[in-house]
Amino acid sequence: MPHEIYQRGKSKIWHYRGTVSGRRLRGTCGTADKAIAQRVAAEAEAKEWKRHLDGPGAQVTFAQATIAYLDAEKPSRFIAKIAAHWKDTAIREISSGGIRQSAITLYPKAKGATRNRQVIVPTQAIINHAATLEWCSPIKVKRFDVEAKSKGWATADWVQAFATHASPHLGALCFFMFGTGARIGEAVRMTWGDVDMSTRFAVLSGRKPKPWTRRAHLPAPVWAAMANIGGNRKPDELVFGYLDPGNVKQVWDNAIARAGIARLTPHSCRHGFATTMLRAGIDPKTVAAMGGWKDVATVMKYYAHAVTDPTVTDAVFGTNITQSQNAQSVTIGNTRKKMA
Repeated sequence: MPHEIYQRGKSKIWHYRGTVSGRRLRGTCGTADKAIAQRVAAEAEAKEWKRHLDGPGAQVTFAQATIAYLDAEKPSRFIAKIAAHWKDTAIREISSGGIRQSAITLYPKAKGATRNRQVIVPTQAIINHAATLEWCSPIKVKRFDVEAKSKGWATADWVQAFATHASPHLGALCFFMFGTGARIGEAVRMTWGDVDMSTRFAVLSGRKPKPWTRRAHLPAPVWAAMANIGGNRKPDELVFGYLDPGNVKQVWDNAIARAGIARLTPHSCRHGFATTMLRAGIDPKTVAAMGGWKDVATVMKYYAHAVTDPTVTDAVFGTNITQSQNAQSVTIGNTRKKMA
């Protein structure tokens, strides 16, 4: 729409706003003189039209933007399908609404979370990378609604039951993830060279979003489980013996079936680490630091699980409460087994 000017504040300074080819323009005219303000607004609009039609990104295609994105060593996951969809479309012609529609076209039966993860996030990342090269303007795309699901979390009782019916390597892996908050990928790539059993510390590492390491304390049960792992323990030998997280799934599910406990994933151990620490009274900032989370908000939003026992309100009067829910996941699994 054409630009318009309006006054703000006691000083009656004029400001302008409007849209040029889908891009919103806002700014101050820096004057209380209406005639001058109209000229300033008109010049801002003309400048934006020139940038849009003749700027360095006027003819840049999505294919070119994708190449630049990958050349910058950005993540390549999901990119091929998106690039095939947009091909040589000029990036200036790609709108936020168009990106949302592309997600529906590419994944017609997928849920919002999948469309967000596999289309909206990477497409927006490519265009915004192009914006850093001054080829176009940055873009924001509204995400699809995602149905929040409560994920299961492991407890000390669940971990013990699991380890009893697992191999020493697998049982130790479960103890390690629960006791340190490690992700499955971090745990399986750890070598004995990363572990100091004498001081009970291990070094975890990762490569995304950039190389990092963190030092994790090994609680006594974790240390004991790892001490029971056989082998030569050479510095370059994998601690838990699994080459890839995908190699764990089948043996993990088999151990759960033998134990007759609730079906939880390896990542449930990370949820259990956070929830158990919080319920033990450890402050959220410390939990985030010990578990390798970047910020407290992530812990509280995704990994802190609420107590569902309504009698927890007895704590208001200082009553001692037995946290019976600590064994909830084990009980659920045993109940299902009996019903079967």
